[in-house]
Amino acid sequence: MVSGGGPAAPSALGAIVHALRARGWMMATAESCTGGLIAAACTDLAGSSQWFERGFVTYSNAAKTELLGVPAALIEAHGAVSEPVARAMAEGAARHARVQVALAVTGVAGPSGGSAEKPVGTVWFGWHVAGATHSEVVRFAGDRAAVRAGAQGHALVRLAELLA
Repeated sequence: MVSGGGPAAPSALGAIVHALRARGWMMATAESCTGGLIAAACTDLAGSSQWFERGFVTYSNAAKTELLGVPAALIEAHGAVSEPVARAMAEGAARHARVQVALAVTGVAGPSGGSAEKPVGTVWFGWHVAGATHSEVVRFAGDRAAVRAGAQGHALVRLAELLA
């Protein structure tokens, strides 16, 4: 279990901005359990329109299907909080926003909604960078706010690593 987003997220965002601007790339986000926190962190920065295209908040399964093109059958087979769905969200965000970089987050922030297979704090991530998709699962400790903050921080730190 991991706790908190930590202080690395702001420096990670700086690295992301530098990498995107150096390449002339744009990015998009597809967020479920974080509800737009990552897009908000990006757009908090002056000049973000030079590298941030858009954010999708796809909290419901229908939104994942309608806005990102995630197949409903994929969600039905694996659940919204799963590797295949996180990957499809990232790929869908990149495709629909026509960007080189997209990140996706889908998880169980709590306090309810968890299961034995996917307990509260389980978050799947997807990153689509220049045609390659990466994914990872992390289980965060703490309350709803801690899970969401941890997911926001982890998504940005890992994206900075992928762009390095």
